[in-house]
Amino acid sequence: MTTAIKIKDINKSYGNLQALSNVNLEIKKGEFFGLLGPNGAGKSTLIKIMAGLAHKDSGSITVLGNDVVKEPKLTKKALGIVPQEVVIDPYFNPKEALRLQSGYFGINNNEEKIDELLTALDLQDKAEAYSRNLSGGMKRRLLIAKALVHDPEIIVLDEPTAGVDVELRNSLWDYIRKLNREGKTIILTTHYLEEAETLCDRIAIMDKGEIITIDTKENLVNSIDKKIVELNLTQDIDELPTFFNKYPYEFNKERKEINIELTKDNLIKFINEVYQSELVIEDIDIASAKLEDVFLRLTNLGGDKDE
Repeated sequence: MTTAIKIKDINKSYGNLQALSNVNLEIKKGEFFGLLGPNGAGKSTLIKIMAGLAHKDSGSITVLGNDVVKEPKLTKKALGIVPQEVVIDPYFNPKEALRLQSGYFGINNNEEKIDELLTALDLQDKAEAYSRNLSGGMKRRLLIAKALVHDPEIIVLDEPTAGVDVELRNSLWDYIRKLNREGKTIILTTHYLEEAETLCDRIAIMDKGEIITIDTKENLVNSIDKKIVELNLTQDIDELPTFFNKYPYEFNKERKEINIELTKDNLIKFINEVYQSELVIEDIDIASAKLEDVFLRLTNLGGDKDE
């Protein structure tokens, strides 16, 4: 599989703050790749260097084989980047903004592409409205359209659905999946870990300027020895059998619901103890660990930091 982006030994500091430390990463063409980490991990700094918006201290980044410093025109043409910050020109309507963005890449008479993006991102009804009058969600959709208007091979989405309603988020991801199926490389940063778990093929987790792990989402999730069991009882009881004290659990008496965390090794033993007890079970659900469990364990997340 061809390499889309190769990041080698990237370092970046701001005064005494080491924002990136020996970051190495290779993303294959056609991947749906997740770049995750807490605030302050260095994700946005890495993306800015990739886009030519920030200078690295050392190391190199190539986009489709072209160095971002030596071949900036080629690399910027290959990239479509949706930034976290909502920055738009308030005096252009969406259609004019997309025409202007197209012109930066030497593209003229692409009304069909512009109309496709306005429709896909549910902006067609606001195509002639001043951008300053758009809602926050619409402004973010316009940013996405601007990143895609020159038909880039690699699409970088930095928190693209922040502040976007659920219905629009789902329609947006349907469109992004379509682009990925067509061969586009997608790089996603998001705080919605369920989103990354659903969409991404491989995931890198950053913390404190370093890549701490890279793997498929399946391998990452399976690395956590955790099962979540939910029991729904038919009868009202005040106390659970004493064997429950061996496990961390939560008991909601009113809802007659028990949630308990187990390892794979003690799951069967626990289920046998339940069925040998006098509890009358209406329903039982067993779920594995989620990407959030992996994220929290690897980052030792203790609080938000500004990036």
